[in-house]
Amino acid sequence: MDLKLKDVAELLNVSETTVRRWISERQIPYYRLNQQFRFSRSEIENWVLSCKQGGEFSPFDMPDEEPAKECLGTQQFGLYRAIHKGGVYQDIPGTTKEEVIRASVAQIARDINLDAEVITELLLDREKLMPTALSNGVAVPHTRDFLLQESFDVVTVVFPKEPIEYGALDGKPVGVLFFLFACDDKRHLHLLAKLAHLCSKKENLAYLRTHPSKLDLLEYVKRWETSIKHASPREPALAYTQMHSKVDF
Repeated sequence: MDLKLKDVAELLNVSETTVRRWISERQIPYYRLNQQFRFSRSEIENWVLSCKQGGEFSPFDMPDEEPAKECLGTQQFGLYRAIHKGGVYQDIPGTTKEEVIRASVAQIARDINLDAEVITELLLDREKLMPTALSNGVAVPHTRDFLLQESFDVVTVVFPKEPIEYGALDGKPVGVLFFLFACDDKRHLHLLAKLAHLCSKKENLAYLRTHPSKLDLLEYVKRWETSIKHASPREPALAYTQMHSKVDF
């Protein structure tokens, strides 16, 4: 229970009023501690993934009722910066999730100076806990505990030779993987939510399926992040009633 209401609002770039509405409608997992709302980082992460797998969640889809918080800070082009620090890998071999993750990390680890075996095992452990597929053929492999010991985030995009079975709720094989390595929890959740939004749009999915180069993808993401409008979002269609929504202490 490490996040406050303000933190969640900032991470998803919505108003605190919107988060309170989600709480009242039991759409978001939360706790009440000493008459204050608290949120678990891991549960919010799973909520973002679960809502996206339901096919509707887009915390960035909002009418222009309030000024964009993100545009006032450094996160507006956070995804662009992270992909710039990472890379784009084409035709990664493998016929299973594990094979593709291992082959991808072998290249990623070398480029950002990480231990490939350790990172691979952490990523596979996360997949065993819950598949990181977003639906529509996209996955966001990431770890539960690992954080980069740097002041920047890294997102590496992988296009396997052939789409692979991934355990997605929609049953579709995955052909696009965004490997996410953040330097702190808040930026991790922000990037996860932003990737979920990017991949909720048909036009963006169609573009990703063309397997663009790093240069072309960066230009596309920069234009997309510039175009995002913020204020007060449409509520996610998937209510989070499967998990506990309130615990009083």
